Order: sequence, then structure tokens, then C-alpha cells
Amino acid sequence: MSGSFIFGVDLDGVCADYTVAFRQIVAEELGVELSSLPLERSWDFREWGLTKESFERLHNHAVADRRFFRDLPMIDGCAEALWRLSDAGIWIRIITHRLYVNWGHAAAVGDTVSWLDAHQIPYRDICFLGAKPQVEADVYIDDAPHNIDALRGTGNPAIVFDQPYNQDLTGLRANTWAEVEEIVLEIASQKNAVQPQLPGIDAGADRLVRRQQS
Repeated sequence: MSGSFIFGVDLDGVCADYTVAFRQIVAEELGVELSSLPLERSWDFREWGLTKESFERLHNHAVADRRFFRDLPMIDGCAEALWRLSDAGIWIRIITHRLYVNWGHAAAVGDTVSWLDAHQIPYRDICFLGAKPQVEADVYIDDAPHNIDALRGTGNPAIVFDQPYNQDLTGLRANTWAEVEEIVLEIASQKNAVQPQLPGIDAGADRLVRRQQS
């Protein structure tokens, strides 16, 4: 990996819409109307009336019993932007704290890889851990305020992926994956780490499927 420009990519709230999927499960488990659980929520889900304990119980149920990591909706533009970045020579490193559930690691890891494959998201390697500053990358993207603070606190450039619960954070911010792509390419260009698209390689997350069908 000598000379590679590494982009550290979070999953939940950045590539995958955790809030939408979890909201459906919480409504079903608590027997409440979906409309009573606002999408504009805080990091601790206080608007949904969840305590730390009730969140952990519902999250564990969602991961281990409902296997919802296989079915999270993808955030628009994610796969296409990551393919273009990968084609430009960017090393995509997935960094996610999905081993939060005790005794559910096999399901979390397997379902995560299945989801990445199903949505045709390119990546070179994947790290399952919470202490993200310990992972080598040239730039990171995350939605969690505590992760952004930790990354920046150790001198790492970190892009905030816009969510209702991170509005107090300043600095680099992206509202869409088109904006993410633009920021990463700019940073990589400053380090002369961008390569031109290889001839004969067409863009698009579905290009492998299209080639197999042709």
C-alpha cells in the first residue's frame, strides 16, 4: 500500500441509512406509529423516548434477530461515487463499529459483507472497530460527533456527513455523496494521488453485472 491514498469510510449514517431501517423496527417492537418517531433525531434517540438500555436492547434485536444489516437502504449516490474514487486510485477502506453486539459478531460481519456486495460498493479492506484514529487513512468520513472529534483531535482530516445529530460540528462537511467525491478528490489531488480513468473501463456501480450480461 506504499504511496496509496486511503479513504476511511464509515457505514451507518454515511453509506447506509441506519435511522430509516431502525425506526421501522423500533415502531414495531414498541407498538407505536411510525410517525411518532421523527427522522430528525439526536444521537441518543431522545426524541424516540429511548434510554441507553432500551436502545441497546432494540439494536441487539435488530442485528441478531432481525438481521437488519442485510437490508439497510443505501444512501443515494454512495456506490457510484466510491467507484469513481476507486477508479481514480483512491484506496477505499471501510471502518465500522458494528461489533457492538455481544455474541452477534458472526451475524454483523457476514451481513455487512453481504450488504456491501449486494449494493456493489467497492472497497479494498474492512475494519471492525470503534477507535477509528487507530486506523491509517489519509482522510475519513463519519457522521458520529464523537468519532469526528476523536479523528480531528489526533490530527486526521475528517469529513462530516451531514445528519441532524451533527449540526454543531464545524469544518469539512458533505451533504451528498457528490460533495464527498469532490472533497476527497481535492485532498487527493493536493497530494498528487489521483490517477486518470483507465481506458476501456466504464463508470458505474453496475458495470460488472452489465459485462456479465453482455
